[in-house]
Amino acid sequence: MIGMDLKPLPLRSTLQPYLKQAEELLEAFKSGDSEAIRVIHEHHPRFLDSKIPWLPKRLSNSEIRNSRLELADAQFALARWYSFQNWLALAKFVEAVTRDRPVFQFESAVEAVITGDLTGLESLLNENPELVRARSTRVTHFDPPVHRATLLHYIAANGVEGYRQKTPKNAVDVAKTLLKAGAEVDALADMYGGHYATMSMLVSSCPPADAGVQVALVETLLDFGAALEAHGSAKWASPLMTALAFGYLGAAEALVKRGAQVENIAAAAGLGRLADAARWLATADSESRHRALALAAQHGHTELVRLLLDAGEDPNRYNPDGNHSHSTPMHQAALAGHEAVVRLLVERGARLDSKDTIYESTPLGWAIHAGKKEIERYLVAHGAKPTEELEESAHSH
Repeated sequence: MIGMDLKPLPLRSTLQPYLKQAEELLEAFKSGDSEAIRVIHEHHPRFLDSKIPWLPKRLSNSEIRNSRLELADAQFALARWYSFQNWLALAKFVEAVTRDRPVFQFESAVEAVITGDLTGLESLLNENPELVRARSTRVTHFDPPVHRATLLHYIAANGVEGYRQKTPKNAVDVAKTLLKAGAEVDALADMYGGHYATMSMLVSSCPPADAGVQVALVETLLDFGAALEAHGSAKWASPLMTALAFGYLGAAEALVKRGAQVENIAAAAGLGRLADAARWLATADSESRHRALALAAQHGHTELVRLLLDAGEDPNRYNPDGNHSHSTPMHQAALAGHEAVVRLLVERGARLDSKDTIYESTPLGWAIHAGKKEIERYLVAHGAKPTEELEESAHSH
């Protein structure tokens, strides 16, 4: 079976179609289908990093194909593709959907939310008004295993099942429908090892931004009373700092416009507020300065980067926890295409051979990955080498 196209099954499918998908996945894998190999590589724990459980090991297709896989392995990988903990969790879910009406209604409502089926959603909410406060019972392979997301959390397209992280064009209308029906705007769900409201998940999420509705959704949540300040677990509690950390300046500015307080040098640096940052520089603690440099570089605020370097910040220090700590300011500036920042960092002694601690790639590698040709040419002209050359050089000594 060549050219596998794995798609989610209808909600009320029995276990047999899932088993057929697993059999097809195994058959396609054995025949060398690249998509099947990718699914196995990204979802079977045998091929994932032992320390970073979501990260696939650096293996070639031939290395993966040489592994002996049985049907149980394909079932396991397929269950993980659906974000279940294992095949048993998938099987129990299938049984619950077919026999437990509240579970079926909730999961049907989730499908309506992520596809933008307003008519279907309204019909379900009219039939069972309690759905708007119900929570997911799925057992996933996340931390913690049961995320307990409400329907509103699915609007954020973050922290829930991977294949359900998508945003319809009418997401704002869907959100308003849920909120008018009584959804708790700041309800906390259990995601990424903490407890988070929809807002924090929204302002750190790609699908709403890519769909062009992230800012409008932020404003909608605020219209219905969402907290502007820190709410939930500490790491992503602050909507403003979370939006900045994940690179969503538009969402951050929308929060500030509606009253979010800019109270520290890191927030000022991320927003590009040079005068505010300069005023707070003298009294800022070391962690705040460190975070400020990370955000200024990530968002391309060259003069803010200069201000912080002049104040003694180290351009080679890895970013602080919560701000892509696996990388340096150079990595983030290269990825985002901020050439002026890259040039300034190089002029101030930023290393060209620093590797991030997840993908083990240099700023040049990040620039190449992001298609930032001008930055790629600049770094190469200043002596940067591809990661492979660095590895060969290290092995020769």
